Amino acid sequence: MKRLFAKILLFFLTSGLIISCNAVKRLEADQNLLVKNEIISDGEDVKDPKIYNQLYQEPNSNILGFPLSLHFYNLAQPEIDSILAVKFLNNEKKRKKLVSFLSKKQFDRYLHSRKEFNQWIKKTGEAPVIVNEEDAKKSQNRLKSWYWNNGWFNVETDYEIIPLEDKKKRAKVAYYVKPNQAYFIDSLTTEIASNALDSLYNINKAESKIKPGLQYNTLDFNKERDRLSQLFRNNGVYNFDQEYISFDADTVDTNHKVNTTLIIKNQRNNVGDSIARTPFKIHHISKVNIFTDYSYANRVEAITDSTRHKGYALYGFDAMRYKPEAITDAIFIKPGIIYSDIDRTRTYNRLNSLRVFKYPNIQYTLDPADSTNTDLVTNIFLTPLPKYSLGFDFDLSQSNIQEFGIGFGGSFLIRNIFGGLENLEISGRGSIASSTDAAANSDKDRFFDITEIGSDLKLSLPRIFLPINTEGIIPKYMSPFTNINLGFSAQRNIGLDKQTFSGILNYNWKPSKKLSNSLDLLNIQYVRNLNTENYFNVYRNSFEELNTIAQGSNFEFSDPANRNLKIPDGANRFINYIVSSDTGNTGLDEIDYFNVLDIHERKIRLTENNLIFASSYTYLWNTRESLYDREFSRFRFKIETAGNILSALSNFVQFDVNEQGNEKVFGVSYSQYAKTELDFIKHWDLGKERIFAVRAFGGIAIPYGNSKNIPITKTFFAGGPNDNRAWQAYDLGPGSSGSVLEFNEANFKLAFNGEYRFKLIDEFKGALFVDVGNIWNILDSRTSPDLVFENISDLKELAIGTGFGLRYDFNFFVLRFDVGFKTHDPAQPAGNRWFRDYNFSHAVYNVGINYPF
Repeated sequence: MKRLFAKILLFFLTSGLIISCNAVKRLEADQNLLVKNEIISDGEDVKDPKIYNQLYQEPNSNILGFPLSLHFYNLAQPEIDSILAVKFLNNEKKRKKLVSFLSKKQFDRYLHSRKEFNQWIKKTGEAPVIVNEEDAKKSQNRLKSWYWNNGWFNVETDYEIIPLEDKKKRAKVAYYVKPNQAYFIDSLTTEIASNALDSLYNINKAESKIKPGLQYNTLDFNKERDRLSQLFRNNGVYNFDQEYISFDADTVDTNHKVNTTLIIKNQRNNVGDSIARTPFKIHHISKVNIFTDYSYANRVEAITDSTRHKGYALYGFDAMRYKPEAITDAIFIKPGIIYSDIDRTRTYNRLNSLRVFKYPNIQYTLDPADSTNTDLVTNIFLTPLPKYSLGFDFDLSQSNIQEFGIGFGGSFLIRNIFGGLENLEISGRGSIASSTDAAANSDKDRFFDITEIGSDLKLSLPRIFLPINTEGIIPKYMSPFTNINLGFSAQRNIGLDKQTFSGILNYNWKPSKKLSNSLDLLNIQYVRNLNTENYFNVYRNSFEELNTIAQGSNFEFSDPANRNLKIPDGANRFINYIVSSDTGNTGLDEIDYFNVLDIHERKIRLTENNLIFASSYTYLWNTRESLYDREFSRFRFKIETAGNILSALSNFVQFDVNEQGNEKVFGVSYSQYAKTELDFIKHWDLGKERIFAVRAFGGIAIPYGNSKNIPITKTFFAGGPNDNRAWQAYDLGPGSSGSVLEFNEANFKLAFNGEYRFKLIDEFKGALFVDVGNIWNILDSRTSPDLVFENISDLKELAIGTGFGLRYDFNFFVLRFDVGFKTHDPAQPAGNRWFRDYNFSHAVYNVGINYPF
């Protein structure tokens, strides 16, 4: 392995050395390639990246010091037209030969394609950044402007182009800055012409972004301008604009103090050829008219239906199809209140979230009945979306348990089903797939041996549906919704089939763009497992281990000549023999004895029916506003409990009890546990399409009361394209056990990921990553030391995977290919876990859609 790694490293180093010699081959004799910028302030090197971002020229982008895009650009021919002319057009003999062989049309197309390909190389690559005086002066001026805007009004700047003596045709640029003494805000006075604005300002002046004692910063003045504009427009000043705000800063003979005057002039009005100024006034909403079924086609037709509700006037060109209280509850602009931009924005957001109307049109006009010109009439035009809509989806898939899969589904949406802006969605889904390893007694002649069908019904209500009033806790500006879901699915796989029934009562609300809350007041799941006798045909690893242990025990085989267990009777009989016997009577050592108990427990968990009555709350803080945000953070916290309602009922209702002493409801032992998850993601934009992304995840689920373990559907797994990419999904852990089963899960998980992403060529992106994590069992029925997290020293069992990735950005999604290497494998013997199988033959190759985090 070490030799192979050394060969790979030598190959890349040699290739880089050879290619680097040609990095400047396209430069003229008097040109220099920019390889470095330096900013020196008062004799010290500047490290702040915000200051370096001011420079007009930056060196060519590189990957670990290697300018790949530049070298790709250099592959293009600088004078392609001359080269083609000399090679083909001016060579009469060669030209005639090619024309006779290809035809004139194909020959011309060939030359054109050569030109296009050459142009594509130039466009895809990165032209060399050549040092020149003009660009250096631009950078110098930008630096001077940055320091000035941050309070150093007397800053002095200079630059120097320094050719590198040890590297031909290469140079760096050093920028020298002498900031001198900074200026600080000393006083702030105001000249506000309008009494209404002056009053609003004085009431809220404590929130000013310009404070005496702070160093001058132009951004603070811009923030103050934004604050005042929002303050006025949210407090009735309908026609206010930022252009009326200006600042006058006096720095003459002030000993580096800035005396600032805030100036807000009166409103400007054009009267004929002259300009008149009038004081700004506070505007009130006198009327709110809502047109519930407006369209461009009926804009000139007469109103045929109307009604009033809580001061609102509702109009319809046809018969009113919405409950007035439902419409007005989504409107934040109320008659009798002052004008506010926030109310208009919240009305837009709420109406859009309903999925009943197209983007609304809100217009304000002066009320002609008001002689003071301070009353506004609000007209809200709502254009309904079609009452019914259909949706379809189709996808292909492949995984480690499916050779080939086809998924399909459809949905039928009914808007405003009860007249109160409720939406009912009925959806169905199905899939068929071919497994990678069919069970021994399955139909081998059938290609599609995995099937699943399901259907869901979802009713969405634009309010918190509870018998109590929640307006004081969750105001309507938080866009509250109640969702009622019912679902059913039936799965037929390679041996174990199951049916799932679910019902969810969910509430969600968003206090802000960044924060959202979701509460599952009740989440009921019932999982019914079928064909459980085929368990050991499906989970062959478990059976092979069980069979090997049986051959070394005192178990009496039904066929002594052939000491192999039969499925299912032989395997079940052997398990019962071990479970009911003392350790010394089985002929097994302690390790094999407890391995059988683990296999037995796992079989029970995977074949038993599950009844889960759960409640959960999810808190999500996300600063990402769009898919194109490069720098953001995301934090998710979830807590879930199950079984507590049924446990409380057991004090009043006598439930049946199973052989293990667990209470049963409808013949099924209900699950009782507490589960919590913490998930944090952070992206840093490093510039030039470089991003450093990290993720930290921790989750734990603790059984108690009526349960000794966690339902399989609620446990954690490790590995896979979105987790630790050096292991296949379900192959990692638990602990140091070495993933001896078909898939491995546990009730405690830690995961940490770091990834450096960068641009390669055109839409191709690259990545280097480190994935750390594992799963363990804790405080449940599994006791094997290899599986259990006992104390902090077990963190040495964290698996570490490293690798690299190649991605292609289709703009609307990213196709991802990652290669992961097992760097620290806790399944290996202690002392021999680092770089044990660190090579391409033992690497894991992952294909995924979009980034893993």
